[in-house]
Amino acid sequence: MDMIYDLAHSTTFDYANAVSLSHHTLRLLPRELPGQQCLESALEITPAPSVIKSHRDYFGNQMNFVTVEGSHRRLVVTSRSRVNVAPATPPKPEDTPTWEAVRDLCGDDEPNSAWEAREFIYPSPHIKRQAEFTAYAEPSFVAKRSLLETVLHLTNRIYTEFKFDSKATTIATPLDEVLKTRRGVCQDFAQLEIACLRSMGIPARYVSGYLETDPPPGKPRLAGADASHAWVSFFCPGKGWIDVDPTNNILPSNRHITVAWGRDYSDVSPIRGVLLGSGEHSLKVAVDVIPIQEPRLPL
Repeated sequence: MDMIYDLAHSTTFDYANAVSLSHHTLRLLPRELPGQQCLESALEITPAPSVIKSHRDYFGNQMNFVTVEGSHRRLVVTSRSRVNVAPATPPKPEDTPTWEAVRDLCGDDEPNSAWEAREFIYPSPHIKRQAEFTAYAEPSFVAKRSLLETVLHLTNRIYTEFKFDSKATTIATPLDEVLKTRRGVCQDFAQLEIACLRSMGIPARYVSGYLETDPPPGKPRLAGADASHAWVSFFCPGKGWIDVDPTNNILPSNRHITVAWGRDYSDVSPIRGVLLGSGEHSLKVAVDVIPIQEPRLPL
């Protein structure tokens, strides 16, 4: 069954000193995909920007560039969207080629069906090629095992062997430390799985978006209590890109809403900016992912 969601993602920056000029790139609006349609979307920015331009980045993500002029000590950026998401239908593991066949195809220098996926084999700013990732990946890469079965095995190991701990890491925490401590958040687990797949010659990219979550039993849904989410997409010849979520050990379906993808987090950061003035600042983020049963009035 298709699901329709109302999304709201609000980011508030409070600056210790006044900012006179700021430039920001925003990747906050959901992508248009075969199984996902963005029905409506809008950006609300306070103070109002003097410049706002929209375009697609290298990976096809919707990106907005904004300039805010004039003295301000607070910046609030809110994106609102309504998205229709259809259930995904992943292939059966036995219907996918062996991982060795995919590795060899993607490692071939000649043009073939994996030509465009090849760039996702190489190291990226947050994901380096290290022997530790190969060593961790190898137990899942059994000879002649199908690619999807291999990836699901790796996904399950990350899910069961690592602990979700929101205080264990930051965006700057190296992946080898995540592997050592076995703790982190969805961003860490996604980038770790990508590092393992790339180390074995399998193209993999980082996907950012949202996940519909349920409140604890007997508790009401709290406004602003949801969060951004991250997962992995890997390339399978003949099947295209297949998503997998190591944080939850599932193949994403109609509860995952895709916003952007790239080589790693650095390509899909929701908000990135350059400021003139200020110094220290505080950051607050509130996210709502609300399923609706029928279309409402326009946002």
